[in-house]
Amino acid sequence: MRSALDRLVSWFGFALAAVLLVAGALLAYGSSFINNNVEEQLSQQNITMPAKDRLETPEQKAALEKFAGQKMTTGDQAKAFADQYILVHMNTQSNNKTYEEVSSEYMKANKSAPNAEETKKLGELRQSLFMGNTLRGMLLNAYAFGTMAKVALWAAIGAFLGALVFLVLALMGLRHAKRVARPATA
Repeated sequence: MRSALDRLVSWFGFALAAVLLVAGALLAYGSSFINNNVEEQLSQQNITMPAKDRLETPEQKAALEKFAGQKMTTGDQAKAFADQYILVHMNTQSNNKTYEEVSSEYMKANKSAPNAEETKKLGELRQSLFMGNTLRGMLLNAYAFGTMAKVALWAAIGAFLGALVFLVLALMGLRHAKRVARPATA
């Protein structure tokens, strides 16, 4: 009876090892696919990270110095560029006002003085903030997908390790089942 139970549990362990092995392979493929896609899409944009001498704030230096002068190909580079370069320039131009705030000011000014120089400047700032927000959104999506690729890679590693553990345990269980099934010698 004990031998049969050991074999049953061992075969269940083999099945779990197989499932984890397949899951690990799928997760590794997903991670590779996402990473390749992020790299391909960012490479096509041909964005070069700013040189060290163009970094102005301590935050920019901390986030961007390690990428200085490199072609943008990773989600981490995209996030650093979006948050510490584009956003900093947008905030500098707009005195920390959001696109929504500037757009609202522009719409009011356009009703009262559509041809005024200040209205034109607000319109240009509004357009600049719109483009900056759009680019930031796209870059932060690349970062999100890059992060998913990392998570999938770690999950794949965990699945492969789990498959190995279940395989070893299943083999040990079958070995134990053989020992228990042997008649005791006197």
